[in-house]
Amino acid sequence: MKKAYLFLATGFEEVEALTVVDLLRRGGVDCKTVSVSGDYDVTSSHNVTVRADLLFDETNLTDGQMLILPGGIPGTPNLKAHAGLARLIEQYRNDEKYLAAVCAAPTVYGEMGLLKGRDATCYPGMEDGLVGANVKADNVVCDGQFVTSRGMGTCIDFGLKLLTLLTDDKNAKTVGNKIVYHK
Repeated sequence: MKKAYLFLATGFEEVEALTVVDLLRRGGVDCKTVSVSGDYDVTSSHNVTVRADLLFDETNLTDGQMLILPGGIPGTPNLKAHAGLARLIEQYRNDEKYLAAVCAAPTVYGEMGLLKGRDATCYPGMEDGLVGANVKADNVVCDGQFVTSRGMGTCIDFGLKLLTLLTDDKNAKTVGNKIVYHK
């Protein structure tokens, strides 16, 4: 079974996080939420508290095939400030595993210098954080191991793209049909 980790920092965007987790789990991916706040309970940007599956500092996260960063303010700056997460992102990049992010969160990769020369997208108005990237306006942009998306309204497309990459297109279409998503 494929494994993915989605990171929750105080101020994360709840729909961006939970839509993706839900779609991946429906499609058979072992997707775990990981708190970088030091507490299992993490409060979103809209004051919704979610209980994470794992704590960053107590878990070996090197066995997955994908890392996923939801956006949100101050969630994205809180992800950027986590040194351990930055090291893990570098390890996944070096191991050529998938690195996904939505809304403001693609700027985490951009400001680390990981998107230079790659196609990427993010929340409108945050493009300066995609340092060196070829900025696109598509709902979801996949360039090699990097998958980026624009925001809450693109999260079904984003989640199904991640499911396609981790499993296959047929599985993603089946999940899309089951949630009455037709595009």
